[in-house]
Amino acid sequence: MTKKAVLLVNLGSPDSPSVPDVRRYLREFLMDGRVMDAPWPIRAAVVNFAILPKRPHASAEAYRSVWTKEGAPLIVMSRKIQSALQTRLAIPVELAMRYQNPSIHAVVESLSLRDIDELLLIPLFPQYAMSSYETAVERVKKAVREITPSTTLHIQPPYYERPDYIEALAASASAWLNQPFDHLLFSFHGLPERHLKKADPTCSHCLKAKDCCITPSPAHATCYRAQCLATVRAFVAKTGVPGEKYSVAFQSRLGRDPWLQPYTDREIVRLASEGIKRLLVICPAFVSDCLETLEEIGMRASESFRLAGGNELRLIPCLNNHPKWIETVQRMVTERWPQTMADQVKTALSTRCLLEN
Repeated sequence: MTKKAVLLVNLGSPDSPSVPDVRRYLREFLMDGRVMDAPWPIRAAVVNFAILPKRPHASAEAYRSVWTKEGAPLIVMSRKIQSALQTRLAIPVELAMRYQNPSIHAVVESLSLRDIDELLLIPLFPQYAMSSYETAVERVKKAVREITPSTTLHIQPPYYERPDYIEALAASASAWLNQPFDHLLFSFHGLPERHLKKADPTCSHCLKAKDCCITPSPAHATCYRAQCLATVRAFVAKTGVPGEKYSVAFQSRLGRDPWLQPYTDREIVRLASEGIKRLLVICPAFVSDCLETLEEIGMRASESFRLAGGNELRLIPCLNNHPKWIETVQRMVTERWPQTMADQVKTALSTRCLLEN
């Protein structure tokens, strides 16, 4: 009988909020050529001499502000997703992080000892980006190729406008949308503009053609911005948010090169200065709350909004372990392997019979 397993992969966090652990995490993250895509000698010089001497101290302080007793919020919530999915499936569900621990290499090695024949990789990134979805996929491919080449690897495509994902996103935000608010800001993680151009297979569409993100093109299959905007369109269609009550921005930029605009920090100040008093912010590029949502938006952006004249910025939590999101991930598995649902039912019935007898 074929042995199957599911592998969830998220971005990762430092092992602790200490400066050495944060420095180790940042070095691995920033030295990834799909994150900082300069040639290796330039990347190494920038990371080791311009970023790592000072940034780990500020980042460690930020991590300490959101760290929980269980650990980093991203890791804790990702494990809850894994656990919730495991209760619904009769096949192994494993979790790995692209950077730091649990490492992709270690998890794939563990799976190889269990003689897994087929592995379904579900990147926990709804939209395609070379610095998130692509780097996770390529690292898993490399690990499988080196450790267990006989294992067949299946990869879940980006699900940025998948109906059940949008339904889960809407359901998780409903409690906030049902309260009075003046404006809803969609804040996606930012990317350098050059990343979009590099990912464009046509080399002539992204950020070059007029209305590039809404003009049909093969480039959209790997265009982060087009997929972000598609998520927004699907969400507002599902929830009925009026066109004049929402906008889109991009956060977490690094360096001096142009990144996707408008920038979230500036957009928040602009909205407050234009009279918005009650601002909602949702971050659909993240499925689990993390430093970028809890600290960057929930703390720093909230303070900036008030200082600019706003009354209240409310952060809508990420999908986290919302039941609708767990159902969506489960469906990704059962679409690939319908038999896993039947196996689950058999296991449940067998367990029930044993308990009753």
